[in-house]
This record gives sequence, structure tokens and C-alpha cells, in this order.
Amino acid sequence: GHIELARPVFHAGFMVKVKKILECICFSCGKLRVDVRDPMVANIVRRVKPQHRLKAIWAIASKRTSCETDERDDENGDATNEAEFQAAKELGVPKGHGGCGADQPLWRKEALKLMAKSKPSTAEKEEGGSELEIRSVSPGEIYNILRKIPAEDLHIMGLNIDYARPEWMILTVMPVPPAAVRPSISVDGGAMRSEDDLTYKLAQILKTSATVRRLEAEGVPPSVVDEQFDLMQFHVATYMDNE
Repeated sequence: GHIELARPVFHAGFMVKVKKILECICFSCGKLRVDVRDPMVANIVRRVKPQHRLKAIWAIASKRTSCETDERDDENGDATNEAEFQAAKELGVPKGHGGCGADQPLWRKEALKLMAKSKPSTAEKEEGGSELEIRSVSPGEIYNILRKIPAEDLHIMGLNIDYARPEWMILTVMPVPPAAVRPSISVDGGAMRSEDDLTYKLAQILKTSATVRRLEAEGVPPSVVDEQFDLMQFHVATYMDNE
């Protein structure tokens, strides 16, 4: 069976991988920060095996602080191939990689949260705020961004679109193993039975998920809902690794 969670939650085993993917893509439009027309990127796609490609692409993409737009000139010029470059130019192919131009946040992992450190907006600068804004980004927000990543960008990063889409690293449904995997045990050899640890933890996940859904329906303040959501995230993480 399964439990449909009230909100998406992080899978504790994939948080580092999700952070690395977020550092490769634009958090606004979901496109990869680098372009396959860049000779370094093209060389990685040709020579590096898919299982090692994300690390190689991350080494380049994580240094980019903005999502390049079409209007920006190609910094690499015609280094890849003069004839192809001229042909693309005549056909009106954009020089950039079709990005949105948004500034990219710096990502940091803190326990079971991913923090985004971003530059202040133009309005905030006018009001005198120049410090970097730090906020906790919800798994639901990250889930929606990961869904935007185009298939060709997933190929560049070495991810299989049929078996390893990045949004699957965020849990929206909790699988429940059959009772045979988590049998109840007798207490002190008597007639009383005690539930297995997995069963108890699944019950806690089910209860907190139902509480989050109920509080959202009642329209209570977000801080109260977030408190219950953090508890649900904790139960999901400890269900998988209790150390």
C-alpha cells in the first residue's frame, strides 16, 4: 500500500543529490545554467559516462551566478566549429541558451532543510537592504522546479528520463511494506502484542500528514502548519535512517 502525503517531503538519502542538481539549473525557469554549445560541456557529454556526468557538469554550472538569456553574446564564439556557428547564425539561432536572466541563489543544506541565499531584489535595494536574503525552500517548491527541467538538459547531466527523473527524489507518496515485513511481537511471552517499529513510525507519518491536511483546510497560520510539516519530515527521515 501507500500513504499520500499532505505535502512533498525530502528523501533523506537524496538531499545532497537534489542540492547538486539545483546548483546546476536555474531556480526560476528550470533550464541548465550551461549550454551544450560550450566546448567544455560538449566534451563532457561526449567523453564522460552518464554516471559521472552530473559531477562534471556541476563543477562548471555551479560557478554561474545567473541564467543566460538569448540576447547575451556567446562567450565561446565559434570555438566549436566555424562552419556550424556561421550556419546557425544565418538561420537565426539564438546565441544564448534561452535562459530567463534570473540571478541564482547559493544553496546550503542544514539538517533536513535546503536553504537558498539570494541577492536582494531591486525594490529591497532601493529601501536600503543590501544583505543576502536567506530562506528555507520547501520540498514542494523544489519539486515543481525539478519537474520543469527539459529532457535534453537531463541527458546532459547524465540522468535517465525514464528511470531517474530528479523530481522522483522528492517524496509525494510513502510506500507501505506488507505486514509480513513488519510483524507484531508478543510482549513478555504473553497474550499482549506490540507493533513493530516500522508500523509505529508509519502510523506517526500518517497522523502528522492528516494533521497537516486538516490545518491547511482550516486556514490556520502558516507557522502552525509548518511546525507539523517539520514533524512529518522528521518522521519520514527517521523511518529510513534512525541514527
